[in-house]
Amino acid sequence: MVAISQQPQKMTIEEYLAWEPLQELRYEYDNGKVFAMTGGTIPHNDIALNFYRTLYPHLRARGCRMNVSDVKVQLTPKSPYYYPDVIVSCHPQDQNARKFIQNPTIIAEVLSPGTASRDRGEKFTNYLKMPSLQEYLLIDSEKISVERFCRGEGRMWLYYPYIEGDIITLSSIEFEMAIALLYEGVVFEAEE
Repeated sequence: MVAISQQPQKMTIEEYLAWEPLQELRYEYDNGKVFAMTGGTIPHNDIALNFYRTLYPHLRARGCRMNVSDVKVQLTPKSPYYYPDVIVSCHPQDQNARKFIQNPTIIAEVLSPGTASRDRGEKFTNYLKMPSLQEYLLIDSEKISVERFCRGEGRMWLYYPYIEGDIITLSSIEFEMAIALLYEGVVFEAEE
């Protein structure tokens, strides 16, 4: 997802939650500021959908839910609200959620030049504070590359880079997938 210019007004959480559903665009919220989210590129969309399509049968059998792009994550009631590209939650509280997910197990962001620094920076820092989060994935939309951060002991997060030909392990849901499945049918700019 691409974040466009920051809106000038500052809002409280309550104002944001009342205002945002009435807008044509989706907006992320962070520390009183809102950020409009615009559509991504076709490769960005294809990667998110490939991830969804690959994981869905496995997750459904486990009683987990998976959402793509249009669903907010609430970090805490007084903290940022983000729209990750893919969210997996196996927490019972989230199974019937209507407004946002509160206990994600996995969050994946598909990187684009306009969002990569934010996905690696403030979002990354905030996501890792969520006690339920077990894995955070950064999926490159311009080349075959995935970075997985997996919760370790205490505050430690383990880093696993994946490149073409690798098998991605998602230990929190006991699943493995070829990286090629994420990039199936994706046309990179150099190939156009």
